[in-house]
Amino acid sequence: MYRLFGIFAFLTLPLFAAGVVEETVAQLKNLDISLKILFLITILSLAPAILITVTSFTRIVIVLSLLRHALGIPQSPPNQVIIALALFLTFFIMKPVFIDINTQAIEPFMQKKIDDKTALELAIKPVKKFLLQNTQKKDIQLFLNITKEQVTKPEDISLTTLIPAFLVSEIKIAFEVAFVIFLPFLVIDLLVASILMSMGMMMIPPMMISLPFKLILFILSDGWELLIKALIESYK
Repeated sequence: MYRLFGIFAFLTLPLFAAGVVEETVAQLKNLDISLKILFLITILSLAPAILITVTSFTRIVIVLSLLRHALGIPQSPPNQVIIALALFLTFFIMKPVFIDINTQAIEPFMQKKIDDKTALELAIKPVKKFLLQNTQKKDIQLFLNITKEQVTKPEDISLTTLIPAFLVSEIKIAFEVAFVIFLPFLVIDLLVASILMSMGMMMIPPMMISLPFKLILFILSDGWELLIKALIESYK
């Protein structure tokens, strides 16, 4: 009896071990899928931050916001309109980058020609190219000096160094554009204020008189078309 039990155990032991190994491999595969799903959810939750940091959104929304202050109507257009316009202009400007990402990374990955790691590396290349083309060299050099990062060519710069340099460059350019926008409206404010003071009309706010003139100047000069064209063409 015991001998038969021992023979049965000896014969079934390899099958039991194979079952344990197979179950372990299946668990690892499920774990790998779970990690990929968790990574995807994390990327989706960070999408707004990614949109702000690696696209043209920052420059556009700053310029449009400061335009309202230059006109003297800081609440119009409302924030929802400004953000929506900046968002769609961002999609328009970033369209070539999105096409490159889809062609080089997403489509081959969906066709199972490349793995997920290779797809991620290929997707980063068009983004890094866009950042390098639209970041001032002195801003890149600033962060390279801070991080002590040694690179032989621009493509070797890490995203952790390139992204903050790009953001600083975007903010600087946005303020430069806003300064140019402010100048004609500032001249109108000064002229209206001088005229009112010379007429002794001290109780009338100059802003109330200058606002219609600034609006008509902006409309007659096709200000919206010129501004949007300048923003789009400012990206290489």
